Amino acid sequence: RKLTILVVGDGAVGKSALTLRFLRDQYDPTIEDSYCKHIEVDGQDYTLELTDTAGQSEYRDQWDDHFMRTGDGFICVYSIASMSSFQELVGFRDQIWRAKGSRRVPIVITGNKCDLEDGGKREVHTDVGALFAERSNALFVETSAKTGVNIHEMFTELVREIERA
Repeated sequence: RKLTILVVGDGAVGKSALTLRFLRDQYDPTIEDSYCKHIEVDGQDYTLELTDTAGQSEYRDQWDDHFMRTGDGFICVYSIASMSSFQELVGFRDQIWRAKGSRRVPIVITGNKCDLEDGGKREVHTDVGALFAERSNALFVETSAKTGVNIHEMFTELVREIERA
């Protein structure tokens, strides 16, 4: 089964690095945009078509609701070291809800760069991200594209959420 996953979020939160970590199990922050990966979840084979969107606000006008409607599931990414990137998620979530015509959409709210925790750079506490996810009818996870923490689990849980929808 083929599923389309859109990865959205503000600029420089690690969308490309997170996507590449999942695809190739490597950390490479270069920017690309569309990828495919075959995975097995609960005995079922899936082809995930991943689209990594440009997060900077100057590109956001180019995404129309038609583009958002193509997504079966969404990964909304912020950096735990950037409160402003977290605050931007409200707009991304609302755009997804509007495009899909529902507030029941498979979404994972993802706090990336959790490897920065030890450096004292955290601006968004875990409970704040989890509460936003709960209020958004979404799953929640904190990840590190750099170390690989929770990357595969995030995609696996999103596939399960898509199947439940």
